[in-house]
Amino acid sequence: MLKIILPTLMLIPSVWLSSKTWLWNSTLMFSLIIASLALPLVNSLGETGWSALNPHLAVDPLSAPLIMLTCWLLPLMILASQNHMASEPISRQRMFLTLLILLQFLLILAFSATELISFYVTFEATLIPTLALITRWGAQKERLNAGTYFLMYTLITSLPLLVALLILQNTTGSLSPLTLSYSTPLTMTTWGDKLWWAGFLLAFLVKLPMYGTHLWLPKAHVEAPVAGSMILAAVLLKLGGYGLIRILTVLEPLTQELSYPFIILSVWGIVMTSAACLRQTDLKSLIAYSSVSHMGLVMGGVFSQSSWGLAGATILMIAHGLTSSALFCLANIQYERTHNRTLVLARGLQSAMPLLTTFWLIATLANLGLPPLPNFLGEILSITALYEWSCYSLILTGAGTVITAAYSIYMFTMTQRGSIPDHLMALEPVTAREYLLIYLHLAPLILLALKPEMICGWAI
Repeated sequence: MLKIILPTLMLIPSVWLSSKTWLWNSTLMFSLIIASLALPLVNSLGETGWSALNPHLAVDPLSAPLIMLTCWLLPLMILASQNHMASEPISRQRMFLTLLILLQFLLILAFSATELISFYVTFEATLIPTLALITRWGAQKERLNAGTYFLMYTLITSLPLLVALLILQNTTGSLSPLTLSYSTPLTMTTWGDKLWWAGFLLAFLVKLPMYGTHLWLPKAHVEAPVAGSMILAAVLLKLGGYGLIRILTVLEPLTQELSYPFIILSVWGIVMTSAACLRQTDLKSLIAYSSVSHMGLVMGGVFSQSSWGLAGATILMIAHGLTSSALFCLANIQYERTHNRTLVLARGLQSAMPLLTTFWLIATLANLGLPPLPNFLGEILSITALYEWSCYSLILTGAGTVITAAYSIYMFTMTQRGSIPDHLMALEPVTAREYLLIYLHLAPLILLALKPEMICGWAI
């Protein structure tokens, strides 16, 4: 793990020491080297236990794909941000890159922590650079309101998690996932024990986010710069799913009793947020609500506590991370040319940018879960796990799947099909940098379609 963490830390001084001319190119090159250093983690995906183990950091088949996704995303964020950051002063460009690198560093520590208290500290520390990205580099004045929502939702639910961790330390004498799974099963019978269980999960459910605690996410996505939207949709939401999978194995006896209302809420949330997508007029807001819908399916798969549900949740987290990040990049490429995110006003772009429309089509098909892409595999495994829990859940998950297809097709046809408006006749051509950016999102998706056991073999 140190061969990934130390180069990431060394990237921060290199950002401040690089010349203005080579700042973006050198940072991009070094981040690609770090991403290539993370690729050998694929060897740990076929194992059943922890690897690269030391007293503080370790990797297992659940955390390895998330670490690889985090490292892969940094060069893509740098590629996506070059154009709109070019007009900023050089000191602000350096600070922007420093925040992205710091965010990657904290996420790697969170996914590889061997102590729950270390995971908690890094889990909460990711709030600081994310908040700075939203409130400083957001496009509109509502970014301060979005930052306040993001801060309050996260902080209010983080204190119960800290208290629950301290109680767990007093009860078991350990906070290490390596040993907690072998400790004596917890006997939880009182109402206080049930509140303790809920305190554990609340922070992760808000981060995921669960339907009902999701209002901060569309605001944060709409106001954040493209790099903020990418890291938020691709990795930060997955911290919630990762925390749920880690902690529910410790709370196993009570999880079987108390998981029913959460599963019902997750399935209901899939339908409600999918229906909300059909009413959106803002392109980024539509993609944000789509993320909430997909994370509801992840939540249902995790709470089903079956091997198929966990495998489906893991695949869907990785596939959704790549797909939603690609959609936000496509929306940003379109916004930089039309200066408008309203679906009615920015339409008919197929005739102006035909190759970009092909990438839009692939990303849209991945979002609605077309086989053989990994999104389909993750969804079908999660839906099957929920069907095993209750056959009636198929009514809501089936409705959610149909509505997902409807809003995905609606998004594609509104932005790409039809005649181009008169005010969009003179558009700048799409650059090779932007085509490369989208290709680097979609190529891993296609590779995972050929070999999906890379990210789910541990759970099946």
